[in-house]
Amino acid sequence: MNKPVIFCDFDGTVTSRDNLIAIMKEFDPPGWAPIKDQILDQRISIREGVQQMFSLLPSSTKQQIINYALEQAEIREGFADFVAYTKRHDIPLYIVSGGIDFFIYPLLEPYGPFAGIYCNEADFSGDTIHINFPHGCDDQCDSQGCGCCKPSVMRRIMSEPSTSIVIGDSITDLQAAKQADLVIARDFLVDKCEELGIAYEAFESFHDVTDILDAKLGVIS
Repeated sequence: MNKPVIFCDFDGTVTSRDNLIAIMKEFDPPGWAPIKDQILDQRISIREGVQQMFSLLPSSTKQQIINYALEQAEIREGFADFVAYTKRHDIPLYIVSGGIDFFIYPLLEPYGPFAGIYCNEADFSGDTIHINFPHGCDDQCDSQGCGCCKPSVMRRIMSEPSTSIVIGDSITDLQAAKQADLVIARDFLVDKCEELGIAYEAFESFHDVTDILDAKLGVIS
């Protein structure tokens, strides 16, 4: 079997709910909800939608937003044990997220180090928050609007034959799921996998994830 490599989402996966949506609900800038619906319906790109939503928030609220993001976030049950499992079995674990650096790095810090963390970046230097996308689409991506393009990150990392494992929950994980050898999914990603006929294993806690890995890694070819 090729060496397994894990690509794990953050918002709604490592955490119990989506931090971007939690921030928007808390600060409730006018017009954010229709943008969110357009992202989920795939009427606008993830990159365009995230940029539009955060541009509704003034940079002057930076510290309030950071404090709220860190205070409200809950790490999903079993995550620490899952990270220990990957280290024990020498499985590279990459966190690949459409979330933002200002909450992802501090929330992950107690659990690291990881093989790598890929996410978007917030710029608070203007009147409103600007989001930078340092991990955009390569020329093989069909979407060309992913924000943090998970399939492109996977292609860069998997330079030699590997068994790719994607863990995720939302629309931002769909393109990665399409090219993964094993998909471990919950919530919205489960619906999309069923709609498109993508094989997946369902999870709620990271104890489920380690059980799935134990069962599956010995039989993936």
